[in-house]
Amino acid sequence: MEAVQKDRWYLLVLLFLAFIRVALLQREVETVRLEEGMVLSCLCPWKGNLSMVSWTKTFENNPVAVFHPEFGKSFSHRYRDRVEFLRTSPLDGSISIKNVTHQDIGNYQCSVQTFPQGPWTRDIQVEDLDEPPSFNITDPALPEEAVAVAQLLEEENNNATIRCIQPHNVTIYQVILERKLREHIWNIIGVCKQVEGGLVSEDYSDRGRVDCADSLEVSLHLTDIAQEDSGFYRCTFNTDVGVRTYTMQLNVSTPGGFSLKLYMMYVYIGAGASVVLLLIVILILAMRRRKQSRRVEYRVKLHPSQKQPNVYENVAVYPRTAKKPGQLRNNPIYANLQAVRSLQTRRQNRPL
Repeated sequence: MEAVQKDRWYLLVLLFLAFIRVALLQREVETVRLEEGMVLSCLCPWKGNLSMVSWTKTFENNPVAVFHPEFGKSFSHRYRDRVEFLRTSPLDGSISIKNVTHQDIGNYQCSVQTFPQGPWTRDIQVEDLDEPPSFNITDPALPEEAVAVAQLLEEENNNATIRCIQPHNVTIYQVILERKLREHIWNIIGVCKQVEGGLVSEDYSDRGRVDCADSLEVSLHLTDIAQEDSGFYRCTFNTDVGVRTYTMQLNVSTPGGFSLKLYMMYVYIGAGASVVLLLIVILILAMRRRKQSRRVEYRVKLHPSQKQPNVYENVAVYPRTAKKPGQLRNNPIYANLQAVRSLQTRRQNRPL
């Protein structure tokens, strides 16, 4: 009885170790250089019968190639006439890729379906391993990446140009233009680089035209833009001081909706109206101040200290109807002598 239990435990330990070995093998990620005719190795480590081999590009969920022992081979349209199954052994699912481009950069997963042990998978990372020029060890540490973000607003059915703004005071060796729609991953739509003194330009855009100048200035020209063109565009610069990125967000508005030109026109009209209103307020305040100063001057002129004094005396006045002086009473009457004298003077000077 004890021998049977020991055999069971021994069998469980072997199964557990085999499971750990398979798990470790499946976690291995091989890095492959992006180059012409690159080989993505996928050799199943155990024995059995092959049911199917499938290759997919992870994160994009795009099928690459499928091999079935009975039904043959099937390729995605992007990899047709570019992928070849090597088939060096019955459980070998390795492939080679020719006419490679930067769109082939990414993570690939190989799945080998076997019988009776089941599936075996492997991940392979394809990277552009071209190293930049070496730096002087005495140079100070430089930042690896600097990010800038810009907002672009265009109206639907118009033409638009997306330009990669180059960083200053650096030497650029390669520029990669990528596009990201909503929550999807970044897709390469254009590459411009210097190779052995020559200019190499790659255009993968299906919605526009990518131009590459001798100075490695990359621009994307879009005609009749639509809502599907909205999203993020990223320029990645490989320079002598590291990697620099410049990200732009393109927003496409519908006709009759929000328009950047109409918005700017409203801004200019509002600014002009504000300036005119300010001038009117200043003019009104100046006129009020001028009126106040005139009132002050007028009040100063009317002040008693600025008037000529009047001299009043009691003068006996006899009415014309009185016949005798005794019949009159002395009544005090105030008169302006100056005015009377001037009146008398006028009478005296009047000709007879």
